[in-house]
Amino acid sequence: MKDRKHWLYASLALVGGIFGGAVSGHWFPPTGADAAVRGARALRAEKFVLIDHDGTERGVMDVNSRGEAEVALKDGTGRSRGEFKVRRDGASAIGFYDQNGNKRVVLGATPSERNGLAIYGNNGRQIAGFTVAEDNQSSVTLYDPANGRARVGLGVAADGEPALVLFDQNGRDRAELHVNDKGKPGLSLADESGKSIAGLPMQGSQPPEQ
Repeated sequence: MKDRKHWLYASLALVGGIFGGAVSGHWFPPTGADAAVRGARALRAEKFVLIDHDGTERGVMDVNSRGEAEVALKDGTGRSRGEFKVRRDGASAIGFYDQNGNKRVVLGATPSERNGLAIYGNNGRQIAGFTVAEDNQSSVTLYDPANGRARVGLGVAADGEPALVLFDQNGRDRAELHVNDKGKPGLSLADESGKSIAGLPMQGSQPPEQ
């Protein structure tokens, strides 16, 4: 069971790795505007500012001090509501914010082909995530809105094996359900220390005689 669930742990970690730390604050890479300057009518500048008819700043397109090409769009009150960025290494992301400046949705991709979607609650904690790794394994993770720990993980491994994992309030794996590549299901239950307390099929059990 430990080997079978290893791929799921890796997938569950993607959301935290890609969108937990890297995207915290206002980090977001986009698909760069690849409109290379090829004609006399092209404009070249480090920064463009978009204003409305009242002169209020509504958007900015620039390359920031970290070397990220970015587009930031604001609402009528000047609050940043959407960002689109690309880092030097090619990592890219789109982020959406609420009226209080808290990130609510992040969609991103990395050069290593780890792609995902993260959704945040109004307290700034991630509450849901969907990721796909380079080898095509995918997972959906639901988090506890109170402490940010994973509570439910649903995934499909690269070889097509599905699995469901349930965690307690401390983030410990307490129940797992899977179906292997031969179509045989398995169930495992663990106590708070991680020790297995029940499972189906039982280890070493023999099928009943016909």
